[in-house]
Formats: sequence, C-alpha cells, structure tokens
Amino acid sequence: MAPGIWQLLLVLVIALVLFGGRGKISAIMGDFARGITSFRKGLKEDEDGDADNAASTNSQEIPSDAGGETVTPAQEEETRKG
Repeated sequence: MAPGIWQLLLVLVIALVLFGGRGKISAIMGDFARGITSFRKGLKEDEDGDADNAASTNSQEIPSDAGGETVTPAQEEETRKG
C-alpha cells in the first residue's frame, strides 16, 4: 500500500515544523534548559534564604521573664524542657 497524498502532506508539514526556520528544535531545547537552570537557581536561593532566616532567628535576643537579662530562643526552649 503506497502512502496517499494526505499522508505525504502531513509528513511534509511535520518536517517543516520540526526542522524548518532557524533550528526550532535547538531553540526549544535551549529555552527548556534555561528554564531548568532558572528553576534550580530559584530553589537554591530559597534554601539559602531559609538557612539565613533560621540563623537570624536563633541569634535574636528576647527579654527573659526572670530578671532583666536577655536570652536567645534556643536558651529559652532549653529552660522550658529542663
């Protein structure tokens, strides 16, 4: 069975879409790679931001209930547990 005219036209259109016009496939893959890189960079910045926020939270001093001295949240938690 020989391919008909519609099958040949369909294959021709698909070939033009995939391979025609300044390397569309390479442009699509380049955009995809830039998107993945940007996503990973965003995740890394988010993790770094969380680590900085956690470090700054532990270093903040809050007034203690007993007396006028200040304690960190970690020290206050230890006294509650102890």
